[in-house]
Formats: sequence, structure tokens, C-alpha cells
Amino acid sequence: MARSNFMTLFGRNSILERLKSDPKSVKKVITSGTFDDGEILALVKSRGIPVKQVSDKDLLKMRNSERVQGVVAEVDPFEYASFEELIRSENEKLSFILLDGVTDPQNLGAIIRIAACFGSFGIVIPERDACEVNETALNIAAGGENYVPICRINNLSNALIHAKKGGYWIAGAVVEGGEDVSKVSFPFPICIVLGSEGKGIHYGIGKQIELKVTLPMRGAALSFNVAMASAIFCYEIARQRQAEKK
Repeated sequence: MARSNFMTLFGRNSILERLKSDPKSVKKVITSGTFDDGEILALVKSRGIPVKQVSDKDLLKMRNSERVQGVVAEVDPFEYASFEELIRSENEKLSFILLDGVTDPQNLGAIIRIAACFGSFGIVIPERDACEVNETALNIAAGGENYVPICRINNLSNALIHAKKGGYWIAGAVVEGGEDVSKVSFPFPICIVLGSEGKGIHYGIGKQIELKVTLPMRGAALSFNVAMASAIFCYEIARQRQAEKK
């Protein structure tokens, strides 16, 4: 099957953030007859982006979801960043979230949005046994992909080796046996590896980890999913990173 030469974004936040940050990637905007978001319409007009108006029924045929919110955009395929270039950069060092075996695009999209909210994070995903940045992930990210470099690499273990050579410390999230995230002092710059909820971090990748961290749970014998866990780790890393600058 031929690969499409565009991706579909839907929902006001996703499209508004794309129009603000990367309008050249937006090739067409399709709206319902009742769509009246003045900010989006003004940006589309000022950028000279083609607009097509269709009925609500026809719009839902394109993307049958409550999140459509009366507007769909056709955009360029997603472009990944270079991990090696980012870790070698002489600019401010990003903190990286490396996702090991995360296959749910909704989790990926949520993590992208979380990383964008905290700022100064990058995300790394493997090419195999993991979801890519697809339309579902982008629409859950709600525009966050415009503010977070996302890298897709062949081998996570090799990426961690390169990161170490670039001066990065490697942390890994484990269910038990790690240091309490609320008490640990993260070394910077930092990469943190998050595994899937079912399998955790693969053995070969785990061998690269220098600091194991755990989220203490004193309630029900359940577990955080990877997106929930990423929010807590990102908060603590961002808090300590900011304190280090003072």
C-alpha cells in the first residue's frame, strides 16, 4: 500500500498550535459549515492556506470522532529529529524520555503533551516493537509535537551508549528496588528510560542504566500506566533542573 503524502490533524488545539508553530506544513484545512473559531480562520487566511467547507456529516466521514470539533487539517508527514545531533548540541541540554516497548499511540501522544508542558524535554522511540508518531498520537498530543523534538532510532541500547559519551546520565524507571523519585537527586543532563506497563525495561537496555528510580505507591496494589508515570518523572526532573539553574 502506498504511503500517504499527508497526515490528518483534527480538533482545534492540534490545528491551532500547528498553524502558530509550523504553518508551512499545513496544506489544506477542511471545516464544517458551522465552524466559527476566529483565531484559526484568521491564521488560515493570513497564511494563504486553502480552505474547504463541507457538511458536518461529511466531516465526520473523514474522522469519526467527537474530537473533530468542526475542523480537520491535512499536514506534511511527521519529521523526526536526530538524536545524535541533539545530544551533541552546544545549546541547553535537553532531558530525554526514552520509551522502551510503548506500543499504544494514545500513551505516546499523552507523553508528548506532558513533555511539551514541562519544556526542555526530548522523546526517543525505537523503530521496532513500538508505536510511531501517527495521527492518533498527534491528536492526543494536541499540538505538543510542535514543541518537543521526537527521535526515532534503530537501537535504544546504542542510543544510550552515545548519550553517555555525550555526557548524559542514564536513569530508568522500575516498579520496585529503585530510589524514591521524591528523594533522589537527578544528575544532569539526564535520560530516563520508561518501559511498557506489562514488560518494563528490556534486560539489554537495563544494563545501561546507572540510576534506578521508583514511584512509591502506598494505596491499592495497582500500577501507573506509562503516561501517568512520565508526568510524575517529568515534573520532578523539571523541578530539579530549574533549581540547579538558580
